Amino acid sequence: MNRADFLPYREIHLDFHTSEAIPGIGADFDPDEFADTLVKAHVNSITCFARCHHGWIYYDTELNPERRHPHLTRNLLAEQIEACHRRDIRVPIYTTVQWDHFTARQHPEWICTDESGRIVGTPPFEAGFYREMNVNSPYVEEFLKPHVREILTTLPTDGLFFDIVRVIPSTDPYTQDLMRAAGLDPANAAHRSRFALDSLNDFKRDMSVFVRSINPEASIFYNSGHVGPRHRAVTDAYSHWELETLPSGGWGYQHFPVSVRYARTLGIDVLGMTGKFHTSWGDFHSFKNLAALQFEVFQMLAMNTKCMVGDQLPPRGRIEPHVYDLIGKVYAEVEQKEPWCRGAAPVTEIALFTPEEFTIPGASHNLPDAIKGATRMLEEGAQQFDIVDSASDLTPYRVVILPDAIPVDAALAAKLDAYLAQGGKLIASFESGLNPDKTGFALDALGVAIASEGPRDAAGNLARGRVYPQTNYVEYILPGATIGQGLPPTEHAMYIRGMDVTARAGSEVLAEIVPSYFDRTWEHFCSHRHTPSAGAPGNPAIVRNGAVIYFSSPIFTTYQKVAPLWCKRLLLNALDLLLPEPLVRHEGPSTLLVALNEQPAQQRQILHLLHYIPERRGELFDVIEDVIPLYDVAVSVRVAGAPQSVVVVPQGEALPFEMHGGRVEFVVSAIHGHQMVELCL
Repeated sequence: MNRADFLPYREIHLDFHTSEAIPGIGADFDPDEFADTLVKAHVNSITCFARCHHGWIYYDTELNPERRHPHLTRNLLAEQIEACHRRDIRVPIYTTVQWDHFTARQHPEWICTDESGRIVGTPPFEAGFYREMNVNSPYVEEFLKPHVREILTTLPTDGLFFDIVRVIPSTDPYTQDLMRAAGLDPANAAHRSRFALDSLNDFKRDMSVFVRSINPEASIFYNSGHVGPRHRAVTDAYSHWELETLPSGGWGYQHFPVSVRYARTLGIDVLGMTGKFHTSWGDFHSFKNLAALQFEVFQMLAMNTKCMVGDQLPPRGRIEPHVYDLIGKVYAEVEQKEPWCRGAAPVTEIALFTPEEFTIPGASHNLPDAIKGATRMLEEGAQQFDIVDSASDLTPYRVVILPDAIPVDAALAAKLDAYLAQGGKLIASFESGLNPDKTGFALDALGVAIASEGPRDAAGNLARGRVYPQTNYVEYILPGATIGQGLPPTEHAMYIRGMDVTARAGSEVLAEIVPSYFDRTWEHFCSHRHTPSAGAPGNPAIVRNGAVIYFSSPIFTTYQKVAPLWCKRLLLNALDLLLPEPLVRHEGPSTLLVALNEQPAQQRQILHLLHYIPERRGELFDVIEDVIPLYDVAVSVRVAGAPQSVVVVPQGEALPFEMHGGRVEFVVSAIHGHQMVELCL
């Protein structure tokens, strides 16, 4: 199996969590209608269910007949596979791991427990099957492995999708015994978190060895709703990544850009996953707006992933034709665009560190504000970047960014110093660059030192980095002419208090902090919110030390919270100083998403231009309803040599272009949602 590029492009994840209280399961299923509907919708892979979160099985099982759905009318999964395989449609098989209502009721001793001894998940008298099964209990050997063996030996198995495989610290007796054997203290919360991650990784490695011993060609994925730095250590247990990221289902539109820009650096194939639902899984008889589905799927292509749309089969088993009319409209376009996506790789020059690496081991899709804000700023500035961690190779990148909260130990300090010594450039902000104890900066290259810890609030907490509803600890930034290009030459509010630093000898101060008259407290306050500027500059706000620029303020978290244009402008101006000739420039709006990829085998680069605007039309999540076209957008791309041609694809329209200073410049006449431009080199 080619781990770098083996997945089909047009996939479906077909949920089938179906209550035992519903009769006639699969009664209306027609194998030919099912598979022909998929063919018509341009689908070439569909994940179907062996066992669901209710714990029911949907094939004729000899091993666990008591778990076969009590109202299942046919050998459903086997029929789905047979019909799809006759049409060359791949069928990975789904089974659940940590949510299993049947098993939880039969074996409550196999459920994880919290620090109070209570079961983790759905209480007894609430609706839901969200009790967390314990992979350190006999559950794995007594039920899960035999169940997986039966799937692999009785059904044609293209792959296995193991769902709900998450880091769950537990206090149950099985886990306590294993922790003591490993020299860990079960009463220590940090030890429980560490062991939960380590034991989960052991489970994945063991299960993958087990699966590959039976079917070495089957693809394997363990789903936790997010892929991040904690997955790096166990990459070999996976054949590929599937990035579950339904924007309206709790993930939001910022999750996919962050997770994909990291996952694609790990060396195995990547699959993006959204849903056809208006909200999230289990939203029966709802439809995503066409423009939203287009954006979510075409963004996957731009980020070099394959595409997957989630759906849920109704209990009686008849696939919904209107759903696949919607999906088919989008997948027909994907099929046309695939030749410019196969074998492509991102062209990037900035490495953005993720603070997620330094958070709790069980980090979920609730990503740190700093990485979301940084991703927004860079995307809105048309920058080409990957998201990395401390184990990443930094040598391919021209600039490294440490956003707000990246602690630097001795090993990372040495790595960054070596990177700078080889000609690299660095931007850091707020507490990034501090040693893990936050007692001083571990990177002399930042050109700053701690002046003081700053004020504390009434509860005794350090005010720096904290979000206060009335911005009690505001300070102001006064940019100099160079860093302040495009901004009025006056103070700008920094709503979250930053670091109090001094500049080391030889460093250049690009902007200064202007304090307020006083911090807002019950003893002294002014007007409705923060106190105005006192007008007298104080310590440095932005410092340049050669190839390094440091911001004392948490500009990335601030941008994620309240999106001040001046924060983004200051960052992009800093990048202009360090990276005066970026890979891509354009004269379109900041809502235009730009991604540059290359296809070495075809000796060409592909520029993706996407213009879809998420809006908060309801209170709970963003939606996309309308496509707002752009016309006559001027674009400039840095290239090694003059291209032979510039062509709008797949339409095949050649564009006139000019070369200026190592850049190819052209105008894209129209962008209707998504447009690709081919640069033949």
